[in-house]
Amino acid sequence: MTSADDEQSSSRGRSSKVARLIEQYGLQGIGPQLEELWTTDDPDRRRSLRSLADFFNRQLLKQELEQADMQTLDGEVENTFRLLTDDSVSRANQTRVRRQLEREGIDVDQLKHDFVSYQSVRTYLTKYRDATYDNDTDPVASTKEMIQRLQSRVSNVVETKIATLKESGAVSVDDFQIIVDIRVICERCGAQKDIISFLDDKKCDCTQSGGE
Repeated sequence: MTSADDEQSSSRGRSSKVARLIEQYGLQGIGPQLEELWTTDDPDRRRSLRSLADFFNRQLLKQELEQADMQTLDGEVENTFRLLTDDSVSRANQTRVRRQLEREGIDVDQLKHDFVSYQSVRTYLTKYRDATYDNDTDPVASTKEMIQRLQSRVSNVVETKIATLKESGAVSVDDFQIIVDIRVICERCGAQKDIISFLDDKKCDCTQSGGE
């Protein structure tokens, strides 16, 4: 998508692409939700613009699935969105989900054209809703969010690759689960913590009493 295609906003008279799609898809109520998730003081709830764009695009997909009377199980919208948009997904899997949606009458090309970028979300929040963002975000919280995003992406990529190998008969495995484990090891005391626990505690166990 080009920036011209992606953003259709001006300071007067015309709404942003996000605002137009909210009306077109009947997503009234999502605007305040986007604003609250972007501006909240709670670091555990605050979402980045990229995360909000993905959230919004999944709502577009969900609406299309519901309009087509397609029954969805928990997590199915998220997985379908990943299959449509993740560059790590194999072409065969992308084609399979595209054909499945097209058989149900969903215009996949139009849907993907409607997907918005984080710039569109930012324009909608700042220009259309007059929301402001505190740039003094807790650096630990933002780092934690970034690492969790990376862990999720790595997990999805590995899961897709193993599933592909399983389908081709290259590996043999029943139901499986991928766990991405990142640990911080203190070279002074030898203590280990998973990265999220370390960031939550903001220190190693050997510094609990102030260290040396």
